[in-house]
Amino acid sequence: MTDTARRLILGILVLGLLGVGAELLLLAHDEDVKQLIPFVMIALAAAAIGWVSFAPGPAAIRIFQVVMVLFLLSGAAGTVLHFRANVEFQTEVDPSIKGMALFAKAARAKTPPALAPGAMIQLGLLGLAYTFRHPASNRNRLERTGPE
Repeated sequence: MTDTARRLILGILVLGLLGVGAELLLLAHDEDVKQLIPFVMIALAAAAIGWVSFAPGPAAIRIFQVVMVLFLLSGAAGTVLHFRANVEFQTEVDPSIKGMALFAKAARAKTPPALAPGAMIQLGLLGLAYTFRHPASNRNRLERTGPE
């Protein structure tokens, strides 16, 4: 991957983080501790981006990758939490709803949007793409120089 492509991916990641963060702030996504997780993740990503941008090295790349895997996990967890909240609400509104009808209503609910945390998964994948064969990673350094 070229340095230009890598910088573009990182720039798109930064824009995505800013966009998700702004949207969450506008939606007042801070009613309980679980809703603060995306903000913590964005702060961790900002720190990791700073590190890989200004002092790239094997440790910085590894920590960045760990943060991006945490993005994947937080996105999956957020999707489950949003979906469960929707199921709970739908069963309160209509206690007789079950099965696929309940699933469809919960998946289509607008508040909270069940698939919105998928944005965290996309950002995590984008971050991992940035690190793919990164020149500062240990593995690539070994591949270029060969075994001793």
